[in-house]
Amino acid sequence: MVKAKIRLLPIALMLTVIGCKEIENNKAVSSTINKADSITSVFQLKQELIEQGYELFDYVDPQTGDTLLMQQYFIAFLKKGPVRSQNKNEADSLQTLHLEHLGRMYELGYADISGPFGDDGDIRGITIYNTPTKAMADSLANLDPMVQSGRLRIEIHPWWAAKGFPLR
Repeated sequence: MVKAKIRLLPIALMLTVIGCKEIENNKAVSSTINKADSITSVFQLKQELIEQGYELFDYVDPQTGDTLLMQQYFIAFLKKGPVRSQNKNEADSLQTLHLEHLGRMYELGYADISGPFGDDGDIRGITIYNTPTKAMADSLANLDPMVQSGRLRIEIHPWWAAKGFPLR
């Protein structure tokens, strides 16, 4: 009985090795298919963005050889405006409307990130607009009730970032 098990051990080992090789081959095929799908989707995304008027370029990372799709965004610096005489209730009401505006920009896909600065400097915060043109970003930023009231003013600059990369 023990001799029979010992004779079967090399066969079991060989079947395990063959099975592992098959799994590796399937993983390689799956990886190739996923890369092909990814390439197609990035290509399609790039074409859609170009059709919508976005500025793009490809950047090849010298370390990895990966090609990154770079997109132009617009950073709106929200600066202290000339009208800072609102009483507390007015300022609180404007802040509520300001946050609603930013939330709406995010929901509509025009703003990707917003936030205040942690000091009491002239620049109060930023919003990164995901729009094809500076004029559009400027127009949306100027719809902010804080800007319309004069409590904040806007300064916009173009900014490039790799498409699809999260903050770290």
